[in-house]
Amino acid sequence: MFKFVNKFLARLNAHGGDKEKRGQRAEAVVEYQGFDIQPTPNKVSSGWSTEAVISKVIDGKIKTHHFIRADTAASKQGAVKLTLSKARTMIDQAGEQIFPK
Repeated sequence: MFKFVNKFLARLNAHGGDKEKRGQRAEAVVEYQGFDIQPTPNKVSSGWSTEAVISKVIDGKIKTHHFIRADTAASKQGAVKLTLSKARTMIDQAGEQIFPK
């Protein structure tokens, strides 16, 4: 399943920006409670953005949710860490309800 979702997320990332920027933004997918979290930090004027794609296979279909928070971090590594923390909290609080019906 992980490889399938990874390929799906790679295709999802292919729809925005040029190849160089896409390669710099995408981070490794982290599994958490059956969800896959792929941080996608972006360089912004105040540092690095806090954003990710959360996905899960439900009833044989991949559901995805892209989120962006106002929080920023000084480094890309810091943004990834902050993003993972925010995504885990979102999953803990809302579970599968984060996905549109």
